[in-house]
Amino acid sequence: MRHSRAAARRLTLHPRRMLAVGAVLVLVAGPVALAPEPTPGAAAPAASAPSSNPADRGTELYLQQCASCHGEQGRGTQRGPSLIGVGPASVDFQVSTGRMPLSREEQQARRAEPVFSADDIGALVGHVGSFGGGGPQIPRVAPGNLASGQEIFAANCAPCHGATGAGTALTDGWTAPPLYDATATQVAEAVRVGPGLMPVFPSQVLDDQQVNDLTAYVQRLRGERLDRGGNPLGRLGPLAEGLVAWVAVLGLLVAAARWLGRRAGE
Repeated sequence: MRHSRAAARRLTLHPRRMLAVGAVLVLVAGPVALAPEPTPGAAAPAASAPSSNPADRGTELYLQQCASCHGEQGRGTQRGPSLIGVGPASVDFQVSTGRMPLSREEQQARRAEPVFSADDIGALVGHVGSFGGGGPQIPRVAPGNLASGQEIFAANCAPCHGATGAGTALTDGWTAPPLYDATATQVAEAVRVGPGLMPVFPSQVLDDQQVNDLTAYVQRLRGERLDRGGNPLGRLGPLAEGLVAWVAVLGLLVAAARWLGRRAGE
């Protein structure tokens, strides 16, 4: 009997202990009870994806990458020129060759890997074209005549880019870049828009067929970029290499003759 009463006292909780236990249970179960029940069919907000509309995509890219220098409406700022009237060919050339957007401010933009994909470049070209003003369109290059292209290149391009298209240094820190990495479209675009110090060649100076001939020859130079062995010597051809070889041989002969003369004198 005594044992049963003791057990009953152990099972009976003091009122204060019951309040403490209840408080703990409320604290533990409270957040679960107060948490809102999920709405059927509700999904977490998705991350914003690039717009599938080229016009919207072009606007988005321009505001992100170009507006800080050229202005939101393309009118230019102290950091960049106006883009009104430059034309699609100029925008496509600068962006497809990786010259724009600039990674840092410099006198002459250098060729690099393009930042944008082909679709993004098209969208960006379309947005800049919405500023108005016309300008050269992106040329449609067709096969050309190599002989005519060589003559055009020698008369108009070789003085700056070199006879082999390897590029040369100009004045005031400017350079005429090598042409080996330029596509046919980029060569034609450069002819029409004249980037940097390069003059513009409108259709009145070089018609479309002449531009096709020129791009065909530049692509030929691009294909001959790899040398077949030996020192390329600026890729000036076998005449220069033969001349250097003869000078080297004559120098050895003169040195041998002088050595034999000293031995004979001794």
